[in-house]
Amino acid sequence: MTRPPDTYTIGQLSRLSGLPVKTIRFYSDAGVLPERDRTPAGYRLYGEADVARLELVRTLREIGVGLATIRSLGERDLRQVLDLHLRTVESQLKSLQRTRAVLRATLERGDPSEEDLRRLNTLGRIGAAERDALLDSFVAEVGGGVGAREQWLTCLREAMMPELPPEPTIEQLDAWLELVDLLSDDDYRTALRRQSEDYWDRREGGFDAKGWQETNAAVVAVVRAAIAEGVEPGTPEAAPVLDRVVALLARMHGAEDGPELRRTLARGYEEHDPRAEHQWRLVAVINGTPWPPPETIAHHWIARALGVTVPPS
Repeated sequence: MTRPPDTYTIGQLSRLSGLPVKTIRFYSDAGVLPERDRTPAGYRLYGEADVARLELVRTLREIGVGLATIRSLGERDLRQVLDLHLRTVESQLKSLQRTRAVLRATLERGDPSEEDLRRLNTLGRIGAAERDALLDSFVAEVGGGVGAREQWLTCLREAMMPELPPEPTIEQLDAWLELVDLLSDDDYRTALRRQSEDYWDRREGGFDAKGWQETNAAVVAVVRAAIAEGVEPGTPEAAPVLDRVVALLARMHGAEDGPELRRTLARGYEEHDPRAEHQWRLVAVINGTPWPPPETIAHHWIARALGVTVPPS
């Protein structure tokens, strides 16, 4: 039986490509360069296309593309593979930059401590995939199967755990590590799920993210204007401001302004877990943004105004 035309033995392919026979055999066994046929004596045979394929495999391996990704080239085009690899490299570069920044800061501060080692260990363990998995579990557990609440949490998902900057300070890194611990805390998740359950149970029609954002922005604008004019909660001047705020919140809650709604709002502020505000404080440190933001200042004002005008239930 003669060898099929336009085929090469592994030795010939080695001479054409400059790669060792051992390497080509490894690629063939790994499935990234499948053999075309075999000679009667059992020698592997490859075709013309395999010469170019082998050059592609070598190039992809040199830039760090994994064998599993190369093996999937039959299902993806080369652009998809290179795009995937680019995103992988960029993620690795970010991770290396962060590690470099932490190492530099640690060495500049003197002898490394156990806390410094903990930072480096945690930083090495929590990459983009682990961050996404943490946020997935947080949204699912705090959402508790309530569709509207899960929609709301999904809107906040990226904001509530930002990526570390490429060159984080020790303060930013510590805030990020504390945020990881907080979002992983079962007690915190349970407290958030139980908070305002009545409100979320009433949102059977789903969560209007745009409407919520517009209402919140309007509330903050009303209160900021009052604060700028020096209006203090509990004063006569604060009453009409609170009326406008409650009217806006009433629409968002699908309720009417009245003693019951105001008691519900006041109770919500009273029972608000302080760890939730601390979570956003940590986010501000990571992002390098001022604290407190206008939204927090406005809601503190509303809480005080309700506290001095709404009788205890």
